Amino acid sequence: MPIDGPVPGWLLSTVAVATIFTVMFDLGLAIAPGDFRRAWERPGPLLKSLFAILIAVPALALVVVRAVDLARPVEIGIVLMAISPGAPVALRRSLAAGGERGFAPALQIAVAILAVFAIPLWIAGLDEVYGASAAVDPRHLARQVFIAQLLPLGLGIALIRLRPAWAAALAAYSGRMATVLLLALAGLALVAVWKPVQDAGLHAAGAVVLITAGALACGHLLGGPEPGTRTAAAVLTAARNPGLAMVVATVNHAQPLVIATILAYLLFAALTVLPYVFWRRRQKR
Repeated sequence: MPIDGPVPGWLLSTVAVATIFTVMFDLGLAIAPGDFRRAWERPGPLLKSLFAILIAVPALALVVVRAVDLARPVEIGIVLMAISPGAPVALRRSLAAGGERGFAPALQIAVAILAVFAIPLWIAGLDEVYGASAAVDPRHLARQVFIAQLLPLGLGIALIRLRPAWAAALAAYSGRMATVLLLALAGLALVAVWKPVQDAGLHAAGAVVLITAGALACGHLLGGPEPGTRTAAAVLTAARNPGLAMVVATVNHAQPLVIATILAYLLFAALTVLPYVFWRRRQKR
């Protein structure tokens, strides 16, 4: 972790990797072989959700950061998060909120793959806006996406197809392990981001809340007409991937305040999404 703090960087990184791998593997075990078919048979909500995630949210972020008085490193950190979609843990959150089980994983996989190409394109465009010369090798992004998301999800899906008895036995433990690791990661993250949140400032918090609320609304509107696809699209649109944002920031030797803003964005966005998740759960019940 590039920022010094009360939580050692190696510990937070290790717990984060273990958590994401376990969560994605557990989700793979829960996906039935035919779950993806419906999403591809009716591609309208999928395509509209991809537009919201990959294009609408970064554009909204650019408008918001230009309207709010922010330090340049804070502005860059927010924009980096806005162009980095596909947070792995968001898939579990969207399913828990009532997202359709066939649609949400298909959208997550499509976003993870397309992010490898979309992020370098956005960075090239942002270089023109900011007069900078940032760049990122798509191979770095592809490696992060594959290891953190596609590999464990694919292993779970393959296991349930090839060895359903083993998958059923593992599912009883992997779900509990994923929950324990998520709680541990949340506790460590709250301690780790306390100082970065203070460094980013209240204006950054307001900007992130505005962007996340707008992302939720955009995903909800474009993800319909069915409630399950609306919920999945909204949560996945609002959730951004700090791992990908960190890759871009690190390879371009970003200032510490950029990294701090990425961590602060993670906290403020998670808090903004919570009321929507609770609301959709009540709607489902």
